[in-house]
Amino acid sequence: MELKGKVFVVTGAGNGIGREVAIRLLAEGATVAGVDLNADGLAKTAELASAGDRFSSHVVNITDRDAVAALPDAVAAAHGAVDGVLNIAGVIQKFVKVVDLPFSEIEKVMNVNFWGTMNVCKAFLPVLVTRPEAALVNTASMGSYAPVPGQAVYGASKAAVKLLTEALYAELLDTCVAVTVVFPGAIGTDIASNSGVALAGDSSASAPAFKTTTPAEAGRVIVDAMRKGKYRVTIGRDAAAMDSLSRLSPKRATTVIAKQMGALLN
Repeated sequence: MELKGKVFVVTGAGNGIGREVAIRLLAEGATVAGVDLNADGLAKTAELASAGDRFSSHVVNITDRDAVAALPDAVAAAHGAVDGVLNIAGVIQKFVKVVDLPFSEIEKVMNVNFWGTMNVCKAFLPVLVTRPEAALVNTASMGSYAPVPGQAVYGASKAAVKLLTEALYAELLDTCVAVTVVFPGAIGTDIASNSGVALAGDSSASAPAFKTTTPAEAGRVIVDAMRKGKYRVTIGRDAAAMDSLSRLSPKRATTVIAKQMGALLN
């Protein structure tokens, strides 16, 4: 897919991977409608990108279905018809076992990660299928195939995104829309603090406990995958390794992750 001159919607564009995706697309000559809850974060993305009116900020809660339904018209008014949508926004849960996780936290994670993605897909698919060339990119997680103790609901929400995206690929085979599902491993973002989650033994709630991939590298992988129309892509050696192991021996993959990540449980 040629990126220059195209219009893309990026959720989570106010920080982390979403910001890096937006900046990379803008650097490629594309136009971006950045969607995020954080107006200050979007303003910072606009400042870093220095792309003028090729970047517009849309302060929207993706769990608000009515607000998301209004986005296609808002983006069209700013830039014209949308050629691609990249669902990057997401949150993790508190690092606790399911038995100790309140339903309010379960519902929050499912609402943002699954329903937020669904809301955006439903809003923009009618537009995407009318374009001569279009792309839909949804972000799952390594946790969707390699379950992390203390992140069961997060993993379940991302597994739902995984299957949704794969089904959308099948449903859109005879259309112009290329569908890609992304599986990031550990990325050095502020997702913990942005999710209101403190890691065990980490007072900053943002310092990575394990080796991570940079957000900039994650953004590069995602944009390149969309450009090439890839069906699926992993980000980081950890995600690639666990992808292979989970196919060969799901039980062993689960055990390995449990031993490596169990220390994060509060």
